[in-house]
Amino acid sequence: MKVELLVVPGCPNEALARDALSEAAQLAGIADLQLTVTVLDTDEHAQRRGFVGSPTILIDGVDPFTVVGAPTGLACRVYATARGPAGAPDVAALRDALLKGCASRSSAAADR
Repeated sequence: MKVELLVVPGCPNEALARDALSEAAQLAGIADLQLTVTVLDTDEHAQRRGFVGSPTILIDGVDPFTVVGAPTGLACRVYATARGPAGAPDVAALRDALLKGCASRSSAAADR
């Protein structure tokens, strides 16, 4: 499973997102999580990637926390969590997103 963490330079929530991803992967039983961090430092790059804020987590290229109509650009991102707005998704939501990504990969492999 490939996970990409998109961030702006010096993102104050990058470590929070990394820690949550690590814990979520462990809870989901995913040992082969491949995490890549991509720093977006120009508005052009942000627009090209459809970047809606830092940190953005892509699981096999898909943002499981997409908000329809969210503006793109270099900005911080706020996630709705059970405890209120936060700088990263909560561990349970990430675990669920990772498990859904695993199920999608298994389904795609079975279709081959």
